[in-house]
Amino acid sequence: MELHRKIKDIKQKGKIIMENNKILVVDDDPTIIKLYEMTFLRAGFEVISAQSAEEALELLQDEKIHVMFLDLKLPGMDGIELCARIKKDMPMTITHAVTGYASIFELTDCKEAGFDDYFKKPVKIKTLVKAAQDAFEKINRWKAG
Repeated sequence: MELHRKIKDIKQKGKIIMENNKILVVDDDPTIIKLYEMTFLRAGFEVISAQSAEEALELLQDEKIHVMFLDLKLPGMDGIELCARIKKDMPMTITHAVTGYASIFELTDCKEAGFDDYFKKPVKIKTLVKAAQDAFEKINRWKAG
């Protein structure tokens, strides 16, 4: 509910939310989620967030989201398994792995799960915004066919 209030507030301040530009952010750290929300909202995106893979999958039953930033170390199901499940049901989704524990083995697992990109924390905010913009540009090209 708080998120929808933020979106409404931004629209009322004269900023424009890009149509159909929803981003799913999954991270178990509430501080990181707030940072993502503030960053992407300011950049004109709508942000839906979850603190676990299971919560994300539940949200995706009701939301059509094509761009995602997934933490790899989550309680319960990890981000790699979450990506694999999402890509199975929604193969055109663009998913970004975000982790504080980078390794060459994990990178290989990420590619096999279907991640489109991989970021190691800390990552510059402008890098994430650029990744989101590029993802939506790609999706729009695909739609235009």
